[in-house]
Amino acid sequence: MRYITIATEDELSEVVAQRLVREFPSLAITQNLRRGGNGYLRSRLENFFALARHMPVLMITDLDSAACAPALLQEWCGDVKMEIPSQMLLRVAVREVEAWLLADEGVMGAFLKTNKIPKDPERLKDPKKTLLSLAQKAPKDIKDDLIAKKNSIAIQGLGYNSRLGAFVREVWCPRRAAMNADSLKRCLEKLANLA
Repeated sequence: MRYITIATEDELSEVVAQRLVREFPSLAITQNLRRGGNGYLRSRLENFFALARHMPVLMITDLDSAACAPALLQEWCGDVKMEIPSQMLLRVAVREVEAWLLADEGVMGAFLKTNKIPKDPERLKDPKKTLLSLAQKAPKDIKDDLIAKKNSIAIQGLGYNSRLGAFVREVWCPRRAAMNADSLKRCLEKLANLA
C-alpha cells in the first residue's frame, strides 16, 4: 500500500480527488488538506513540496481564467525557490473540476435528465456556469440542491457540494470521463505511474 495526501481548493475537488485515488487499490489517502480557494494551495506550496519529499501529494486546482496549465504552474512555482519533488502531483482541471464531471456525458445527462451535455467540456469558458444552466431543467430535487435561491448572494445552491459529491462517489466514472477531458486523463496517468 502506498499512502498519499490530497490537497484541494474546495469540497467538490476534494471528493473528486478521493474518487480518483480510489481507482488505484494500491493507493490510500492519509490526509485531506483543503481550505477555501486556490489561494490556500498557492500560499502553502512550499509546505506541500516539503511533504512530497516524504510521501506523494496530489494537488488539484482549477485553471479558471489562466491561459493554460503550464503557465499557471510556472506562475505558482516561480515563487518557490525549490525543485518540484517527483512525488508532487500538481494537476490542473481545465477550466474547473466541473468540466471533469461533465466529461462523463452519458451519466451526467442521465443525472440532469438532459441530452445537452457539451461534447468538449474543457473548451467551456465556465463549466460550472454551464452545469448550473443545465440544472435549471433538472428534476426538482436536484435543481433545488444545485441552484441558488432567488435573491441569494451565492452562485450555487446550498446542496451543490453534497449532491455533486454523491454523484461523484456513486456514478461518475473517471476513466470514462477522461476520454473527453485531457487534463483528467493526464491526472489519471500520473496516479497510475505512482501506483
